[in-house]
Parts: sequence; C-alpha cells; structure tokens
Amino acid sequence: MSLVFKGKEILQLITELVSIPSPSGYTEEIITHIASFLEEIGVPSVTNYKGGLIAALEGENSQQQRLITAHVDTLGAMVKELKSDGRLKITTIGGLQWPHVEGEYCQVFASGGQTYQGTLLMQETSVHVYKDAELKKRNEENMEVRLDERVASQQDLEDLGISVGDFVAFDPRLEILPSGFIKSRYLDDKAGVGILLYLLQQIQEQGLKLPYSTHFMFSNYEEIGFGGNSNIPEEVVEYLAVDMGAIGEGQSSDEFSVSICAKDSSGPYSLKLRNHLIKLARENNIDYRVDIYPYYGSDASAALRAGHDLVHGLIGPGIDASHAFERTHVDSVLHTSKLVYKYLFSPLC
Repeated sequence: MSLVFKGKEILQLITELVSIPSPSGYTEEIITHIASFLEEIGVPSVTNYKGGLIAALEGENSQQQRLITAHVDTLGAMVKELKSDGRLKITTIGGLQWPHVEGEYCQVFASGGQTYQGTLLMQETSVHVYKDAELKKRNEENMEVRLDERVASQQDLEDLGISVGDFVAFDPRLEILPSGFIKSRYLDDKAGVGILLYLLQQIQEQGLKLPYSTHFMFSNYEEIGFGGNSNIPEEVVEYLAVDMGAIGEGQSSDEFSVSICAKDSSGPYSLKLRNHLIKLARENNIDYRVDIYPYYGSDASAALRAGHDLVHGLIGPGIDASHAFERTHVDSVLHTSKLVYKYLFSPLC
C-alpha cells in the first residue's frame, strides 16, 4: 500500500507537541492533547493509571497483535528548595545534564496553579563579581532558578504559591530551517509521537485496515525507566519502540536516515525483528543505519525487564546532541515514518 508522506504535516504535529511542557510526572496536558487529536480522527483511546495513553486499531488478525510506543515525557526538573534570597534550588528529572541547560529559560508550575518564568543560572554567575565563576562545578548545589518576579525571600516565593515539588520545564526553542533541519529540545521523543499520530491520521482517513490488531501506547515515564511496560495484552507478540537514534563519535546513526537499534545498555534487541526491519527498508528504498547505543534504554527494553514474552525492537530518527539541544532533519523523520508504516502493514517477523 502506498502513502504520500507530507513532511510539513508531520512537522506541524511535532511543533505542537514540543510546545507543550511535559517533564516526567507532569504529562497530563500533553496526554489530553493527544487524546483530543485521536478523538477527532476517530481512534478510541484510554488512559491507564500511570497516566499514559493507549489507542488501538482492530486488524485482520486479533489472535496475534502488535504494540508500538513513543513517549511523551521529557527531561525536566522539580523545585527542591525555596532559598532565603528568593531563588529556587532544583533537582533534575531524567538524564538532564546541568551544563546543557545553564542559561536556559524555564517555566515553574506552581502548586497554586500559576506559571512563572525564570532562568537557570549558576549561583555565582557574574564574572564582574565572582573571580572564579567559570571554575565552579555545574551541579545541584551551585545551580539555581532566577524567577522573573520581585522576590527576595522564601516568604515571597510562598506568597506566589510556589512550593517544594513544583515542576520545572525548560524552553524547547524549536526552529525548523529552510535546509530541513529541526532544532529543539525534546525531539526525544516528540518526533516519534508526531510520527505515530500522523500515521494514525493517514490510516483513518484512507480507511486502511492493518493485518494485525495494533496498540499504540503513548507512554509518560520513559525517561525514568518504566514508561511502557504495563497494559500489554497477552495477545501482543511484537513490540516496537519508536524513539531516537543517538548520534556521536563511533555511532553509525545520522540526521538523514532511520536508525535501527541492534543493542543498547539493556542488551541485544530481537535479531528476527531487526532483520525484518532491515529487509523492509531495503525493499522500499528507505535509508537506514544499524547502530548500538551504549547508554540507552527504551520502552521496549523496559517491557522485557518487566517479564513480558515479546519480540522487541527499536527504531527512530537520528538525533544529534541527545538530551541537550537536539537536532535532526526532516529526511530522518520521513524515513522513520515510512519504515513504521511499512512495518505496520507487513507480516510478523
């Protein structure tokens, strides 16, 4: 079955998703957004107790089923301390690295319901005041949020409705360039989510029926390790995670192809499914790279750790500077979309 892939439509979906703050533990808004989108295109969905969203399409075969995931949650932070000078000390959520967000604008979601703007800075930032500012270690002890409010004490912060445990999200700063590059935080994994939503929309609009009943899980705790390992029906025999391919020295992934993971920190992924995906890519002129990610885990590997008996795989667009200020290219997004589409309509591996 052929499908015309429209890059602009996929990028619009990714743009909408990136604009919604969703650090792990603070994903209700983006889940509601996705549920509304699915309702509009006629795809039923349910929310599990963890707050993730699960949609399903009935296929020709319901005895053997598939499950495909992408995660909505991102890195972020949480208020750890209200300082006596009106600044905020925060603690990270997920694999956030302090140097990657120093100087970044952020939002603080106060328990009272308000949202405040701020900037993450070193406690001793000004080189005109602090002689050794550049030598200070970037860590939880030395980093703080400077709120864009007139606050000078702990009481001032409390008066704003801010308290320990409030979530903090960093600005994505998304840009889509004429060259086709996409620069933004949180392409991990909102690029994957956008791809799945686009494919669901196209399948519905064209009245296509999948060969196997397939569950689409939008997980919300992947960044902390246990996003997509529950609510997996017994009939599911194949599990594919659509996440990112990590780019760096020694990696084969790039920003223009789809990455197929052979192994990550959890160990090898299914060789049968990997070979099946490679065969689909070759047969359909989809540019791909096979890669190994040494410090990586996915919803698929979390599902196996939880004891599910599954064939598992992982693919995704190649993303540079993962967990920092990320970048990919529309070509990578399109090749990933095409491979996911061909997989959905292919036989079991």
